[in-house]
Amino acid sequence: MVDRSVADVVVERLLAWRVPRAFGYPGEAIAPLVDALDRTGGEPAFIPARHEETASFMATGHAKFTGGIGVCLATQGPSAVQLLNGLYDAKLDSKPVVAIVGEDISGPLGGAHQEIGLSRLFADVCNQFVRYGRRPEEVGALLDQAFRTAAATRSPTCVVLPRQLQEALVPDLQSYSAGVITATPGEPLARVLPHEADLDAAAQLLSGGQRTAILVGQGGRDAAAEIIEMADRLGAGVATSLLGKPVLDERLPFHTGVLGEVGTPAAAELMGGCDTLLMVGTNDPWTDYFPMPEQARTVQIDIDGRRIGTRYPADVPLVGDAAETLRALLSRVRGRPEQQWRATVESSVDRWREVAAERAAAAADPVNPQLVLQELSARLPGTGAVAVDVGSVLYWYARHLTLPPGVNAQLCGTLGSMGCALPYAVAAKLAAPDQPVVALVGDGAMQLNGLAELITVSHLWQRWRDPRLVVLVLNNRDQNGMGGGRQPWSDPTHRRPDVPYAGWARLLGLHGVRVDRPELVGAAWDEALAADRPCVLEAVVDPAVSLAPPEPAFADLRGLYAEGAAARKVREQVEVTVTADDLV
Repeated sequence: MVDRSVADVVVERLLAWRVPRAFGYPGEAIAPLVDALDRTGGEPAFIPARHEETASFMATGHAKFTGGIGVCLATQGPSAVQLLNGLYDAKLDSKPVVAIVGEDISGPLGGAHQEIGLSRLFADVCNQFVRYGRRPEEVGALLDQAFRTAAATRSPTCVVLPRQLQEALVPDLQSYSAGVITATPGEPLARVLPHEADLDAAAQLLSGGQRTAILVGQGGRDAAAEIIEMADRLGAGVATSLLGKPVLDERLPFHTGVLGEVGTPAAAELMGGCDTLLMVGTNDPWTDYFPMPEQARTVQIDIDGRRIGTRYPADVPLVGDAAETLRALLSRVRGRPEQQWRATVESSVDRWREVAAERAAAAADPVNPQLVLQELSARLPGTGAVAVDVGSVLYWYARHLTLPPGVNAQLCGTLGSMGCALPYAVAAKLAAPDQPVVALVGDGAMQLNGLAELITVSHLWQRWRDPRLVVLVLNNRDQNGMGGGRQPWSDPTHRRPDVPYAGWARLLGLHGVRVDRPELVGAAWDEALAADRPCVLEAVVDPAVSLAPPEPAFADLRGLYAEGAAARKVREQVEVTVTADDLV
């Protein structure tokens, strides 16, 4: 039998768990594993990023776009620290990622150069599983446990492998670790359905509602047909979280759009008027836009029972798979022939769409960013992926980009970290090299890490069957990072440098288009999407265009309710104090 190193065993376990590639930044402490990956000829492949942070974003992006397990590699010390941002993104958005960290302990006293306590460093972000490899014969089982835990908990895990261990030879593997039966990480490991009594209670509550709203999150993926049938059965309107935006066809007449500060007035009105709320796979943090306290009776469906009731009180909690739970409910819920509420919702949607078109058509200096996203809506390919960064571009994406059914869009939804979109786009493109990908980025995020990761794109793109990866850069030169009508900096030294983004792309052998006239925006998109190589589309946009977050329905009453609750709490504390004094 040919001698195998621990690094070879790691590669075998990646193959067993159907990991097509690992993202990382090479270094001495991880070199044996990188060498072992290189010897495979690309299965699995090692994809070097320009920075460890973007490597971890790529791993999380892979998990988000494919439903598989992302893998990132780094060494100890500052390299390990840089992984944290992408791993926290995976943790907060519930995606499985395994971080494999190399450590060099070859010092005379066994210490490591750049030594950091890795167990403590990763204890929070990988709180489900952080382990050190100690002996060659245990590494295979250790990795299996890391992958199994990541899949089962939909969270990041970490395995630390000293360099000397990676180079060590492994005795003949025991039969128990020779293979792994894997489950798709994005799906439950078992069929999960609520109890019959809970389904009956939920059906009774929903059947009795007069004005029903359905709020859909990322947990509603693969349940679009059931959600639409339920909405029609109840005459309900639908809103989504940011992460839930790709779940349903946004052209539906009762689809009010995204809820929250980045969302639409129609979604806020839906929540403000409903008396019944069905939440499907969502942990949306925009609680100011939820119904008033005690306004709506609520059914919440989630595969993770820990999330139920964390954003809004749930009268009937249903722990289960979204699609199967909805199918079980549909067999119990009575239809509502009266459709006045549905008509009200659709009128609200129509008004919002008119307002959105007017906003996009408004004059700006030089280009209205809302127009840029609206023009993309008319041209976005019907297949492929969209990666969205954080900043003002998120507002325009949420309101003005209509996603075709089947187009997967992902963003750093809960952590809200800038610099995610281009790494996500690389991961999406590597996962489906025959599909187009569009990344939506602000100039701040582009300067943060996007300019560097264009080098990664220039290194990889000639291997892709469809070379289209279009990076939109909204160049508003706004140091605040959000635009939105704030006064520009009066001191030129405080303004964001005006970088020639399209020119930088051309220097790297990519295509570049710069547009600063509104009448040419459509043609610029046509050119970018028809290019024979990846393209940077730089749109010079007006930072003074207002973000205009929608007003939460009954916002003034919400404030009065909060003040009243605070007053009641103080009164109760005073009453308790007086009673205690009397007893003394």
